[in-house]
Amino acid sequence: MFWDNHMHCNFSGDSDAAPLDMINSAKSKGLRGITFTDHLDIDYPEQFGFFELDLDNYYPTIKALADENSTEDFTILTGLEIGIQPHIADRCNKAVTDKPYDFIIGSTHIVDGWDPYFESFWSRGDEEALLKRYYEFILENVTAFTNFDTLGHLDYAFRYAPTAQKKHNTHKPYAEIIDAILEIIIKNDKALEINTAAFRKGMNAPNPAPSIIKRYHELGGKLITLGADAHTPEDVAADFNLLPDLLEDCGFKEFAVYKNRKPECYPLR
Repeated sequence: MFWDNHMHCNFSGDSDAAPLDMINSAKSKGLRGITFTDHLDIDYPEQFGFFELDLDNYYPTIKALADENSTEDFTILTGLEIGIQPHIADRCNKAVTDKPYDFIIGSTHIVDGWDPYFESFWSRGDEEALLKRYYEFILENVTAFTNFDTLGHLDYAFRYAPTAQKKHNTHKPYAEIIDAILEIIIKNDKALEINTAAFRKGMNAPNPAPSIIKRYHELGGKLITLGADAHTPEDVAADFNLLPDLLEDCGFKEFAVYKNRKPECYPLR
């Protein structure tokens, strides 16, 4: 009876999925509920795509679908995945407070004007140096903007690092920066997202890796959220079956669902 707290429909620039198809997929998989979290990446470079969100229509459309399709056993919530950059912190804050969203994912997709999803990010220099800069930028982001509920796919860049070894390798070269990131989100009572899209990207663990999840727990982190980062109905709750053993090994027995920006915890089993 999991809850998928990270998914995209055709309001996102990179999905063609009808919201109702995502809902029906979740119901067919026996989920307890879902939260729509479509992309809003303000000042996303035009050469990489379009991730401005139709805010005037998004919330009322999803809210109406939620009212029509939620039941006693299945709940639909509304949220955003907002792309953070330090220079747009004020605009991010305005966007997340504009509507009564249940849940906000704070993610880093752009680093100094480049997206690690694209090869052009990695062609700019040494891979390890670029990964270090990626984490430094996340630290700048969570210092500048904290009006989110969970930190999205912390090691997102590892999904797309060109060296296969890196996708399965240690995060030790960046441990000091990662600790600083985790300490900030713990201090501000933010959750850490466990994102299973990494499995679909050829990795053998979610984002972030178990070493980071364990470290979050060691530092006092208590809240985790679960998301498949689905952009199609088929990927709703994908690979969630792999999470209970992995997360229990990292010290967690519960996951959080945010309703009205407040966490409610549910058992992993």
